[in-house]
Amino acid sequence: MSVADELRELKRGADEVLIESELVERLKLGRPLRVKAGFDPTAPDLHLGHTVLLNKLRQFQDIGHEAIFLIGDFTGMIGDPTGKNATRQPLTRDDVIENARTYEEQIYRILEPEKTLVMFNSSWMNQMDSAGLVQLAAKHTVARMLERDDFQKRYGSGQPISIHEFLYPLIQGYDSVALKSDVELGGTDQKFNLLVGRELQKHYGQKQQVVLTMPLLEGLDGVQKMSKSLGNYIGITESADEMFGKVMSVSDELMWRWFELLSFRPMAEIGRWRKEVSEGANPRDVKFRLAGEIVERFHDRASAEKALENFVARFQKGAIPDEMPEVILTAVDGGIGIAHALKGASLTGSTSEAFRMIKQGAVRVDGQRVEDRDLQLSAGMTHVVQVGKRRYARVTIS
Repeated sequence: MSVADELRELKRGADEVLIESELVERLKLGRPLRVKAGFDPTAPDLHLGHTVLLNKLRQFQDIGHEAIFLIGDFTGMIGDPTGKNATRQPLTRDDVIENARTYEEQIYRILEPEKTLVMFNSSWMNQMDSAGLVQLAAKHTVARMLERDDFQKRYGSGQPISIHEFLYPLIQGYDSVALKSDVELGGTDQKFNLLVGRELQKHYGQKQQVVLTMPLLEGLDGVQKMSKSLGNYIGITESADEMFGKVMSVSDELMWRWFELLSFRPMAEIGRWRKEVSEGANPRDVKFRLAGEIVERFHDRASAEKALENFVARFQKGAIPDEMPEVILTAVDGGIGIAHALKGASLTGSTSEAFRMIKQGAVRVDGQRVEDRDLQLSAGMTHVVQVGKRRYARVTIS
């Protein structure tokens, strides 16, 4: 590809490139760039939200650059303060090591193993003594730290900020120095930390990295960012059927956002499908392609084809209509009971009627008959709920 084509591909879905002219210069160098993305091992499983950055790393790999998957095992023990209104509890060393191990097992479902360098920032941070840490801290000011939105809000409202939280962006920034990175990728919420990396590289006499930020992927609810704690996520180790069904549950509008950030299909092709839908084509058929692509990436083609077959058998052969009422219900303690969901969606007149319908075997959720009257629908999920043969609703638990 020409540099212009490479730039167009790398900017796909990106929120911001700082500084774009510098990225163009580096693409013209004719050497593999060192492209870094860091992940704190705060939970054992990666989800599709994480893969937005992994997909971008893969794009850099595909045009010949070196991907550095940095596991923040040292920073993970500090705890990322980004977006937090209180000091985050640090992870134990055992937690970090176990989670990091699972990350290594999962990333090669997207990245090319022979083109990927997996690093741990403890490799250099464990070698830095207290004097070195003091010297690092001397390269940034408290005033600059307080420019960060979440620190500024907490300071202004009198909420405590622990000193160790100031170390997090410094150490993340120093990772770029240690790795001599040309480009660093991160979510829009990481912009401050990524720019600290640029500043520290300047202090250490290195050429400053280009920062490329990616949007935060909305979860299944289409509102909040995908998060395991919110329950609105799709884990990349989930079964093919579960993954396919969850993708099919997202709204038609969110589908296009997911195509841009999660699909490897050409944007021209996606644009053509969008035009066809606007002219009357069924968006469900396009969503089948998205679900199939995602399942194939994390399983294989046979699994994707079988998941489609199973989905069609459960839903279309059951004559579930394309159009149905859309209902948003508010979760309590992370979920909502099936009886209250039925009543809230006006599928039954009362919870007692809901229990009767469950007992009669007349209630289905996502095509599966409900037998447990205490079933909880988790927050962040969207379900097709059916009572009898003709009452349907698409219910989102917010």
